Amino acid sequence: MKTASAPPRDLQGLGGGNRSSWRNAMNSLEQAEDLKAFERRLTEYVSCLQPATGRWRMILIVVSVCTATGAWNWLIDPDTQKVSFFSSLWNHPFFTISCVTLIGLFFAGIHKRVVAPSIIAARCRTVLAEYNMSCDDTGKLILKPRPHIQ
Repeated sequence: MKTASAPPRDLQGLGGGNRSSWRNAMNSLEQAEDLKAFERRLTEYVSCLQPATGRWRMILIVVSVCTATGAWNWLIDPDTQKVSFFSSLWNHPFFTISCVTLIGLFFAGIHKRVVAPSIIAARCRTVLAEYNMSCDDTGKLILKPRPHIQ
């Protein structure tokens, strides 16, 4: 970090010519730049997750609809009640395959992938709360007023 003997002309209004107030102003500017850099990185990370999250959501919706459709056809089939459980599943391969696929997707962690940006934002909110800050679901920082101690 650079040290200078006198504040530049454009910063003299922030603290006069006093070196300690000039250092405080510089620290304040550095902190603001750090916050801006953190916010840019957080928004970049959350926005990079959005396309993959959208694809996982579409996959989950399609497989869920297929499973529901197959289940409806399986349940309204009059032969389902007359044959054994495994025979009825064998007679309805669309339902069986879509149900197995849905279970496999949940074991693979699709339930975490469809909400990944919200998980990241929630964890950041937890950490930022200690600094009187928060963030929205897109990663933008929210500065909270300092608590007044009386």
